[in-house]
Amino acid sequence: MDNNQFLVAPSILSADFSKLAEEIKAVESAGADWIHVDVMDGHFVPNLTIGAPVVSSLRPVTKAVLDVHLMIDHPEKYVDDFLAAGSDYITIHVESSLKVKETLIAIKDGGAKAGITLKPRTTLDEIKPFLELVDLVLVMTVEPGFGGQSFMTEQVEKIKTLKKWREEQGYSYLIEVDGGVNADTVSQCVDADVLVAGSYVFKNDYTQAIKTLKEAKNV
Repeated sequence: MDNNQFLVAPSILSADFSKLAEEIKAVESAGADWIHVDVMDGHFVPNLTIGAPVVSSLRPVTKAVLDVHLMIDHPEKYVDDFLAAGSDYITIHVESSLKVKETLIAIKDGGAKAGITLKPRTTLDEIKPFLELVDLVLVMTVEPGFGGQSFMTEQVEKIKTLKKWREEQGYSYLIEVDGGVNADTVSQCVDADVLVAGSYVFKNDYTQAIKTLKEAKNV
């Protein structure tokens, strides 16, 4: 990974689902590193999106990393499905399972990278016990469940703390930020590694939007 640039993961939540394969190929050609897939069950968050069959259908379409964010209750029940679908990263919420450690281990044993995340009102203390296990920590800078929300500046402190802990403890996780990331807010994400961007990428020129985000780490 180039430490002088962010990895950019366009969120397909903001894509045109009537031509999803075309959209993914277009953002990949425009420079996207990862494809972020928001999975919502209508229970853990008040919205319903896609499941493992859609992820499976996307796998042959792109060589980019499929970054799957499970906003669902009891993710341990569905990990095998998302592994079989070809997910590269599978991220679970600390609030959504009573078997967080076991689920993270199952993800890694299944050959994928394991991620953990938390809602904005949840403190980092809740995920601290799992940091040595994970490959990715996702900081939500909006309430999970819907696209197009505004960036919550008060969450930036979590990004800084996670970077500090990583340096102090020798952890290897990447820090990802999701929610309201755009040209105006990206400067607040300088301590992160991966940026998820939905509306900003898909509602603008894909190449220019991705380039702007990638290069913002150097500004």
